[in-house]
Amino acid sequence: MEHKITPIQPFGLLLEPVNVLNNLDDLNITVLRELVSREHLIVLRGFHTFHDTESFSTYCERWGEISIWPFGKVLELIEQENPEDHIFDNSYVPLHWDGMYRRQIPEFQIFHCVKPPLAGQGGRTTFSNTILALKYASSEIKKRWNKVTGIYQREMEFYNSKTISPIINKHPYKDFSIIRYNEPPVENRGRFVNPPILNFSGIDADELHVFHNSLRNALYAPTNFYAHEWQKGDVVIADNFSLLHGREAFVSKSPRHIQRVHLLSDPPFDNPSLESYK
Repeated sequence: MEHKITPIQPFGLLLEPVNVLNNLDDLNITVLRELVSREHLIVLRGFHTFHDTESFSTYCERWGEISIWPFGKVLELIEQENPEDHIFDNSYVPLHWDGMYRRQIPEFQIFHCVKPPLAGQGGRTTFSNTILALKYASSEIKKRWNKVTGIYQREMEFYNSKTISPIINKHPYKDFSIIRYNEPPVENRGRFVNPPILNFSGIDADELHVFHNSLRNALYAPTNFYAHEWQKGDVVIADNFSLLHGREAFVSKSPRHIQRVHLLSDPPFDNPSLESYK
């Protein structure tokens, strides 16, 4: 089976079948896992994918243990009529890492596009490679980041949790550093339903503005940032240990429907930053 492999700028790979429409099940998951580990994000496009939620979760189980939520294995990301949380709204979502408020942090996210927004409606999923952000940051800036600890508290339908994490962390299983940061919502980007409570310690209050600006500039720099424009059937596998991710706002009532599954590492990584969990 032949596949076209195209580098994504500034990181990641796009895999597409050549000539024929292949089944996703035919791809070797061991090879895909190695690619995600090395490239941190892969996009599978143009394959036969899934006809329902169960077939999607069955495929994900081939990758490893799925993190189970109160709603089950698959999160259906669809705009709700009266959302109680921003993930079910059409607003933008700031950069963050998944599992930060849960007992275990997933290694991978697998996203599946059931229906994309229409052209020009927004809704791209955003990814920032924190390994690259640290690589390109100056020693002075990294010194400032290293002083700061984020204190995050969030209450929603699925949990009421508090987590405390240094901005610069070690990768759970590899010998390099990563950034763990829940970006504060930007006020001029419209309404934001159920924002988390965010505090940052380690530097003076008058330095916080400089800290947030320097970190945002790095995370959104073209050398480190990728925004994925969805096409129907796209499957995206992302390295949640190394990347931060978010979402651009999209036009309300657009057909955007994305499914997401969390995959635990082997062994599962217990959240070292979780202060309280309900």
